Amino acid sequence: MAHTDSIVFGAAGFIGRSLVAELLRTGHTVTAALRAGSQDRLRTWLDGHGVDSTGLTITTTDIGEPDLALGDDIHGVRDVYNAAALMKFGLDAEVARRVNLDGAVYVLEWAARQPDLRRVVHISGYRTVEDAGEQDYGNGAYEASKIEADGTLRRIAAERDIPLTVANPSGVLGPGQYFGLSDIIDNLWRGRLPALPGSADTFVPVVDLDYVARFMVGLPTVPDTAGKSYALLDATTPALPQLIQLVAEHLHVDPPRFTLPTALVRRLPRALTHADPEALHFISSDRYDTSASDVVARRLGVSHPPVGDLLRTYADQIVASRNGAVTPTPKSGFREGTWIVGEQVDPEYVLLHGIPVDSDSWDDVARELDVPVLAADLPGLGRSAASSGSIGDWMDQLMAPVRTRPVIVGHSFGAWPAIEFALRHPDRVSRLVLIAPAFLQRPASRLTGSPLAAEVVKRMPMAKLAAQLGIPEGPAVASAVANLRRPGVAQRTFAALRAAGATRDELAAKLALVTVPVDIIVGAQDPLTEPTDLPVTIIADTGHYPHLTHPDQVAQALRSERTTAAR
Repeated sequence: MAHTDSIVFGAAGFIGRSLVAELLRTGHTVTAALRAGSQDRLRTWLDGHGVDSTGLTITTTDIGEPDLALGDDIHGVRDVYNAAALMKFGLDAEVARRVNLDGAVYVLEWAARQPDLRRVVHISGYRTVEDAGEQDYGNGAYEASKIEADGTLRRIAAERDIPLTVANPSGVLGPGQYFGLSDIIDNLWRGRLPALPGSADTFVPVVDLDYVARFMVGLPTVPDTAGKSYALLDATTPALPQLIQLVAEHLHVDPPRFTLPTALVRRLPRALTHADPEALHFISSDRYDTSASDVVARRLGVSHPPVGDLLRTYADQIVASRNGAVTPTPKSGFREGTWIVGEQVDPEYVLLHGIPVDSDSWDDVARELDVPVLAADLPGLGRSAASSGSIGDWMDQLMAPVRTRPVIVGHSFGAWPAIEFALRHPDRVSRLVLIAPAFLQRPASRLTGSPLAAEVVKRMPMAKLAAQLGIPEGPAVASAVANLRRPGVAQRTFAALRAAGATRDELAAKLALVTVPVDIIVGAQDPLTEPTDLPVTIIADTGHYPHLTHPDQVAQALRSERTTAAR
C-alpha cells in the first residue's frame, strides 16, 4: 500500500519527470503513475539529474481506462498533477481524444474520489480558450483534443466543485523537448529555412521548463488559485523573426531573409517548406495576458530566466542532439562560434579532432579516460563557425578559460593547433600527444580529388564514407555526415585538408622546436613515413583513426607516463 501526498500522471514525459523531480526536491512523497515499460526511463533520468528518489513510488496506469488501472493501493493523495498527453502532430482523432480528452476526464474523476484531495493541476495549452465549443479535428487532432479537454474539465470541475487549476504553458523549452520550435531551429541550422512562416509580428512564446515545474508544484500551496487558469509564458519573448535572428547569431548561420504568409506556406510543397501543416496553426500574432500568472509567480518566488539565455541554451541542445536523433553529449554548446564539449575550466586532457570527423569522435576515448576532458570542433569544421584569425589564435581563444596544465591531444589535422599552442604556451601544457600526425605520414588521398569532391562527399551515404575512412559505421561517422551536409562545411573541410598538405614541412619544423614532452600514437596500417626520435606507440590492426577503432588502447597510451624528457 502506497501512502503519498502527490501523484503525477505522465511522470516519464518531458514535463512530468520535471514535476516529479521538483516535488521530490521540495520534500514531497510522490507516486509516479506511468505507462507500462516507462519505469526504467524515469529512474534513469532522475539518477542522471542527481535527484534523491527515496520518497518515490512508481506504479503503472492506463489513463484510457475509467479506473486508470490503479486499483485501491494508493492513499493519502492531496495533490494530483496530470501531465499525461499525446503531444505530436499527425495523431488519429480517436487516439488523440482517448488520451488527451477521455484520459484527462478519468484523471479528474479519480482525483475527485480521493478523500484528502487538495488540488488537481492539469496541463493544457496556451492557445486554449474558454467556451471553445466543438472542435474541428480535421485541422489537427492534437490541438483540437487539448482545447476540447480544457473546456470539458473546467465544466465538470465547476459542476462538481472539484478544486481544479489549469496550467496553460506555451512552448516549453528544456532538455528533451523536440516539438514545435525545435523543428524551426533544426531547419535553420541545416540551412533549410530560406523564409519564416507568418509575418513581422508573429509571436511564438516560450517558457523555461524549470519555471513551469516550480510554478505548478507551488500552485496547491496558494488557496485562491483553485478554479482558475494560468498562462505560463515569457511575455518578453521576441517576435518570431527577431527570435530566429537571435538564434542564428548564436549558431553563426544566416537567418531567413523574408517571411511568407501561412496561407501561402500551406499551398507550397512540404518538401520545400519543411513545415508540418499542423504546426502552422500555432503561427499567430496573438498576445496573451500573463498578469495573473505573474502575481502567483511572485508569491511563489519563481522567475523567468533571461529569454535570450534560454533560447541560446535550447539551440545548443537542438544542435547537440540533432533535434532528438541522438543522445546529446553533456556540457556541449557554442562559445563565440566554436562548438565545445566537456570541461572548459579544469580539463585534464584537451582533445582536437582530425578530418572529416568532429569532437564526437572522442566520445569513446573520453569514457575510457573517465576524467574531465575538453573537446572542440576546429574552426570552420564540424559545427564550429569559420574563424578570421589564425589556427593559433583560435587555439588561444579555446584555452583562455583553462586553469589546469592539461595534456593536449591532436589527431591528424588537429596536431596543427596542438603544436601551435605548445609552442606559444609551453608553461600551460603538461604533455603533447599526436595521434596519426598527417604531416609525418604518407600524404592523404582518402578524401582528395577534383574540385567536385566536396559535393560528392556531401552526398555520400554513411556506410560509404566509413569505408573510405577505413572505420566502422557509428556515431562519429553519423555526426560527420550530418555536418558535411550543412551549407559550406564540406567545402571548408576540403580547404582545411589542402591547407594541411601545404604546411607539412612547416609543422615538422615547428614540432622540432616544442619543448614539452611529446608522444606519438599511430595505427599499424598507417605508419609514420618521416623519421623521428620521438616515442611512438603502434596500435595493431587499425589505420588512421585508432581512437575510433581502439579507444581503450588509445586511452591507455594517453595515460602512460612514457614521454620524452623536456627539450
